[in-house]
Amino acid sequence: MLSSTRELLETANRNIYAIGAFNVYNLEGVRAVVEAAEKLKSPAMLQLHPSAIKYGKSPLVALCLEAARKADVPIAVHLDHSTSSTDIEAALQAGMNSIMADGSHLPYEENLAFTHKMTQLAHTYGAVVEAEIGRISGTEDGLTVAEKEAKMTDPHEAAEFVRKSNVDALAVTIGNVHGKYLSEPKLDFKRLAAIRKSVDVPLVLHGASGLPEIMISQSIQLGVCKFNVNTEVREAYLDVLKSSSSLSSRDLLDVMQNAIAAMQTVVSEKLALFGSISKAHLHQVQFY
Repeated sequence: MLSSTRELLETANRNIYAIGAFNVYNLEGVRAVVEAAEKLKSPAMLQLHPSAIKYGKSPLVALCLEAARKADVPIAVHLDHSTSSTDIEAALQAGMNSIMADGSHLPYEENLAFTHKMTQLAHTYGAVVEAEIGRISGTEDGLTVAEKEAKMTDPHEAAEFVRKSNVDALAVTIGNVHGKYLSEPKLDFKRLAAIRKSVDVPLVLHGASGLPEIMISQSIQLGVCKFNVNTEVREAYLDVLKSSSSLSSRDLLDVMQNAIAAMQTVVSEKLALFGSISKAHLHQVQFY
């Protein structure tokens, strides 16, 4: 069922687990996430990056929304990393019930102003807004932030930002990166604990691909209730395509089924890491 992001995150937060939010680009990705969630009786989120929407346009949004409605478990549909007020309004009009207003590339005051404006807009649609304070390094989906441009989330700024913007969830920067970790991940859990004490909204951690189990678990204990996953799922899809490229006579449907299976394996592993398996029953059914 198509569910509220707010309800998913708040329920996860109360019960100390996290929601897996997976970036998708096509039918195969959508099926991989939904079927893994259904098999494991877990809530989940389908995420669309602006670059994916630019490619797939309204049919891709409609695909995600319909897949969520038909699912046997709670599924939310989320616009990821949008820096455009025009794109955010279009997503809301298309029925997306959750958006990320990403002003993290802006100076603090401009980020606050942008986020506040987008939150006011989204709330008129009954939608949930995630924002980011700090700046996460790495490269993913055309979004590149050099390490020197990255900035850790300041707990005091976070408190003011949440209060003034009225945002519903906050993505934090504590050493996490987009894309691949080029060295052993090092997360600042002392900073995360301070942020948790300073704000009362659900916390989000981007760059969950490649984080070890112990760091996932500690992050959840300190209040993270949503993890974004993209790189590992995408690589599973690409690996299947690469291995099938020399088989010119192979049925395309076989290739796509193998891609779904490969991505589903990764999604299932993440749902287990996040502790959301068999938690679907905890969520209140909300139809959209």
